[in-house]
Amino acid sequence: MSENTEFHEEERTEIINGQVKVMGAQWTNHVLIKGNLYMIFGNYLDEKRPVALSGATVFLQEGVEEYKPDMAVIRNPDILGYDGVYGVPDLVIEILMPWTVLYDRGHKMKTYEKSGVREYWIVDPVNRSIEQYILENGAFILRNVYTHYTENTFHYLKDAEKAAVVTEFQCSLFDDLTIRVEDVFYRVID
Repeated sequence: MSENTEFHEEERTEIINGQVKVMGAQWTNHVLIKGNLYMIFGNYLDEKRPVALSGATVFLQEGVEEYKPDMAVIRNPDILGYDGVYGVPDLVIEILMPWTVLYDRGHKMKTYEKSGVREYWIVDPVNRSIEQYILENGAFILRNVYTHYTENTFHYLKDAEKAAVVTEFQCSLFDDLTIRVEDVFYRVID
């Protein structure tokens, strides 16, 4: 038995614009949200042809753009390889961390857009929000921002604001998949 019982998470890296970037460890809320999303898509896609992957490498341009999105949905099984995805996912979800915000909202988002990803979500654990972007005419268009309000926060909203809160939305890829915002943020720590 080893004397060193300390646990070290494997360093997560991505290749962004030809440079290796260390993405850092994931915080508890990040892991919880990722698990919630995997459950939502995994349960829905269980007997369907599309595949939901969490943390697999997506090779958009080998050696130049190699990402590990938090979640990817792939409807074409022909682009799945033993070590990752060799093609464009239909849906990509990135969960923000303080050190990934600029990439997730900047270069990576533009690369996903240029590559033809049909739908892109940015999930913000701090603000408990989901930004849903849909590809239209080669550009991501923000469809909406969905926010999960805690009871304490919801209490302070005005009646008109409460009435305008959207609690569920559709994934554009599947007509019969409704995402409940509270399910994405289930068990997230305040």
